[in-house]
Amino acid sequence: MRSTASSSTTYSAERRGIARYFLVGGTAAIVDVGLFVVLAQWMGFPYQAVGAATFTLATLVNYVLSVRFVFVSGQRYGKKSEIALVYLVSAVGLALNAAILWACVEVASVGLFTAKVAATGCVFFWNYFARRRFVFGATRP
Repeated sequence: MRSTASSSTTYSAERRGIARYFLVGGTAAIVDVGLFVVLAQWMGFPYQAVGAATFTLATLVNYVLSVRFVFVSGQRYGKKSEIALVYLVSAVGLALNAAILWACVEVASVGLFTAKVAATGCVFFWNYFARRRFVFGATRP
């Protein structure tokens, strides 16, 4: 039989990790969406290329803030492997982001800003749980 206290403690730690990641992810999303709007919507650069570039930069911002405030760095892998895995997880997130962005813009005729926000919101949960499970393993207390 599982201990209720252990399950409750694990649940609380996970909730704290998600809350912290929400703030970190929000900061990275501001970088991502802000640069996307400036470069794609205002300056007219191709939105798919801009989306890939801003997503990649936002991933770096997210990594730096995540190891500072959310996840325990170096617990499973060395720094280089850890960063490589974060970008691998993010590559899947980027593919999801691009597909959602394309579907919103090309299929549903949604505006660029709204499409980008929708795509970013969907990919948030993939990023947290994949990093937690496959890269870091533990959140900060």
